[in-house]
Amino acid sequence: MFEVCTEAEVEEENDSPIEQVRLTVSPTDNPNLSVLTIRTWILGMLSCVLLAFVNTFFGYRQNNLYVSSVAAQIVTLPLGKLMAATFPAKIIGLPFTKWSFSLNPGPFNLKEHVLITIFAGCGANGVYALNIVTSVIAFYHRKLNPLAAYLLSQTTMLLGYGWAGMHRKVLVDSAYMWWPENLVQVSLFRTLHEKENRSKGGLTRLQFFVLVFTTSFAYYIVPGYFFPSISCISVACLIWNKSVFAQQLGSGLRGMGIGSFALDWNTVVSFTGNPISAPLFAIINSLVGFFLMMYVIVPIAYWSNIYDAKTFPFYSSKTFDSTGQLYNLSRVLNEENFDLDVAGYNSYSKLHLSVLFAMAYGISFATLASAISHVALFYSGTIWNLVSNTATALKEKQGDVHTRLMKKNYKAVPNWWFHAILIVVLALSLLTCEGFGKQLQLPWWGLIFACGIAWFFTLPIGLIQATTNQQIGLNVITEMVIGYIYPGKPLANVTFKTYGYISMTQAMTFLSDFKVGHYMKIPPRSMFLVQLVGTVVSSSVQFGTAWWLLTSIPNICDTSLLPDGSPWTCPGYDVFYAASIIWGVIGPKKMFTKEGRYPELNWFFLFGLLAPVPVWLLSRKYPNKKWIKFINIPVLLSATGSMPPARSVNYIMWGAVGIFFNYYVYMKFKGWWAKHAYIMGAALNAGIAFMGILVYFTLQARNIAGPDWWGLETEDHCPLAKCPTAPGIKVKGCPAF
Repeated sequence: MFEVCTEAEVEEENDSPIEQVRLTVSPTDNPNLSVLTIRTWILGMLSCVLLAFVNTFFGYRQNNLYVSSVAAQIVTLPLGKLMAATFPAKIIGLPFTKWSFSLNPGPFNLKEHVLITIFAGCGANGVYALNIVTSVIAFYHRKLNPLAAYLLSQTTMLLGYGWAGMHRKVLVDSAYMWWPENLVQVSLFRTLHEKENRSKGGLTRLQFFVLVFTTSFAYYIVPGYFFPSISCISVACLIWNKSVFAQQLGSGLRGMGIGSFALDWNTVVSFTGNPISAPLFAIINSLVGFFLMMYVIVPIAYWSNIYDAKTFPFYSSKTFDSTGQLYNLSRVLNEENFDLDVAGYNSYSKLHLSVLFAMAYGISFATLASAISHVALFYSGTIWNLVSNTATALKEKQGDVHTRLMKKNYKAVPNWWFHAILIVVLALSLLTCEGFGKQLQLPWWGLIFACGIAWFFTLPIGLIQATTNQQIGLNVITEMVIGYIYPGKPLANVTFKTYGYISMTQAMTFLSDFKVGHYMKIPPRSMFLVQLVGTVVSSSVQFGTAWWLLTSIPNICDTSLLPDGSPWTCPGYDVFYAASIIWGVIGPKKMFTKEGRYPELNWFFLFGLLAPVPVWLLSRKYPNKKWIKFINIPVLLSATGSMPPARSVNYIMWGAVGIFFNYYVYMKFKGWWAKHAYIMGAALNAGIAFMGILVYFTLQARNIAGPDWWGLETEDHCPLAKCPTAPGIKVKGCPAF
């Protein structure tokens, strides 16, 4: 919730109409600070490259690791100060130009630090199109033109600039579009740049970061190399090692995870993010959603044998035929045209999913519908007022103190910059789809349609996210739409989804970063340049890293052929591949209508649409009951949106750590929490990342494995958890029922 001031209050405050912004963002500016310095470029480029490489590299591993820009935000502060203290103040001229720059323009300042962090954020954002590249090479085992793959990676990330440019005046310049999530980052910037004296017997924030980083770095060699099994310890499986039922209940990786835990920070943050930075109400909503999904909905569906659930594993992101075997895609895929062989499909089998995977799709339907109704019920009046106030302010060329300072001190980015990028990138996108032998299958009209969807939804979804911190995803809707219009074309389906969904998501990222720059008084043209260069560099590094892994690691992503203990299981990419089969090869008509196995899942749309209504009615009837306002149905339903590939143990550990820090520590030691909590999370992530890279390049890349013992397994010693329990189904390594 937030408060909007009256006109008189705004005039009196001479500040933002949003209370949270007034409490967090400084209403002053120093336009004389250096911005695009040599330090900005060196540290920004280095951060961008490192984060792009690390996140892509770990994305293919069993426990993937996401290192956010917060790590770079903290690490680059002492590096920037070190450069300011040691570099000579020498002027360097650029050959054949009148331009010059100083190696040391003065003390390292806040604005340089902001731009470096924005640079790093470009590297931290994943290239969604790499899911397509990985699916084609690692799962479909087909060749893909590297230039087409590279252009796909670049264009899907850059299209969002066009949509962002069209809507930035409303979504950035307006004081009423305040992007709540950015206030955390703004607060951390101010904290890091305020002078801090070390208390007696205590540590400064920087000293604390170094201590935690060193500890995390040293410890991660244990779960990352010598003892991977502690990444998930499933107690029930160690006790009942011959019981399928017990292992389904107790497995943290392939079951309900009852009694499972981990001694690895990477398990905590994999897939679910850093719990320390998550609000307590969001953690509780997510845990309730996880509990309902894993301990109510899925068990009832499985042991009631809904959709022949016992014929398949309890938890799996794979696709199966009616006999419980892995779906033989070669029997339904026309190899010549790479589309659906209808005759082969009719003579083979309908496509089946594990009960968890099927319910995950139903929950995703409900989440999308609930987000729409939740916003309509709880925020429609507020958003309408915000839009009206925004339109009036823009028409009268008014704004809060931040907008006035930005307009007074800096030149705006010309519209033609955004339009030029949009035209060039759209042309390259058409080349990517229509050229290279039409390997991606998507015709030109499909690309235009996808762009139309992205453009249409950018403003309404931007309004929602900028005021409520909720973003409605378009991934399921886009793949469903193209699945009905252009069925049987797997690459066309995922390419359409990527252009339609990710270009809109990228626009949200750009606009959010623009707002950070707006609050921190960064020249808009400098911000634009850093984002553009950072996006191009990051996309190139991530593509290069993925292509290198896909072409150099034998059997990458193929768990049936990988050696025991291999971390290259691609837990997120196999989910995308399964989606390409479901929505692309088979198509929604043969999955979610009477022609398929799962027509009842469409009722989840109605359930999601109606689910927020009781909460809204309660909030109206009992307006003084504050706890009702913290019930967020979209967050609750989307809790298990990462399952698969996320596992039960990820949610269990994430929730336990989140509640410990954001309830117990926050309530008992609020001063410590305010000073050290965010820094601790960033330091733990950074230590894991650096040790993981060191171990790979010094040991694993040279095929030097850890000691050969039972603790070297990356699984949780629950081999029977994946076994079907229906009578007569035979699977290798599983008992017959």
